[in-house]
Amino acid sequence: MQSGIVSRFAPSPTGFLHPGHALSAGIVALRAQASPGGRFLLRIEDIDGTRCRPEYTAAILEDLAWLGLRWDTPVRHQSQHFAEYRAALDTLEARGLLYPCFCTRKQILAEIAAAGGAPHGFDGAIYPGTCRSLSHSERQARIAAGEAYALRLDIAAACQQAGGWPLGWHDEHHGPQTVTPALLTTGFGDIVLARKETPASYHLCVTHDDALQGVTLISRGEDLLPATHLHRLLQALFGWPVPAYAHHRLLADAGGERMAKRRNAQSLRDLRSAGATPAEIWTGVGLDPAAFR
Repeated sequence: MQSGIVSRFAPSPTGFLHPGHALSAGIVALRAQASPGGRFLLRIEDIDGTRCRPEYTAAILEDLAWLGLRWDTPVRHQSQHFAEYRAALDTLEARGLLYPCFCTRKQILAEIAAAGGAPHGFDGAIYPGTCRSLSHSERQARIAAGEAYALRLDIAAACQQAGGWPLGWHDEHHGPQTVTPALLTTGFGDIVLARKETPASYHLCVTHDDALQGVTLISRGEDLLPATHLHRLLQALFGWPVPAYAHHRLLADAGGERMAKRRNAQSLRDLRSAGATPAEIWTGVGLDPAAFR
């Protein structure tokens, strides 16, 4: 029986790691290391076939090893498990919780503009529900005609089936959290759980894998705190266990902006090429280098 903390670092190979990733990975590793019988898992979240690259996966493993991190094997690569995520989607579909959405992003924006705008949630404007009311026959006809579509979660129906409201969870840094149907409706709306280029979404895959791998502590950046409300709904729908959470501080660059790949944050590889040592990286992110020797 597992007695220690099981935590994980789960990067997406869409670019090279930067010091913000080192902070996240280091915190996760230290929490598992400090727990008798603890396990530090590495998971490669490579579900987006349009952006993920094998060379980035190889670089992730190399950079983490260079920093002195050691993880339990095997490493889980999400791209090798689409059948499992499809089975989870099939479960939701059988319960009437998914519907095909044929709207393009351009059409969604046009409808929102025609309606005078849309409420903004955690990830931007809330989808107006255009395809939710399509009849079964119309949906099937459009699918048979070869129209591209995404699968959306009917958030109102999902909330009705989940039960146990309000749903709760605890964050070590932010205290007790409460999830309500109103928060999910206004914060997310009918989110996409699968589309052609990404057969299963981040939200579904990460929640599925945390349950499958027995993760007991999810430590990640506080920018993902809002997403945890949605993940808590998925846990309730599937009967998955609720881990502890610790959404930690984010690193900022010299201009005060959060370090991110899309902002071209200086990578660990660039820093290493410039002569930086692992000890300097750990010191720079506020962790003790001696803990990783």
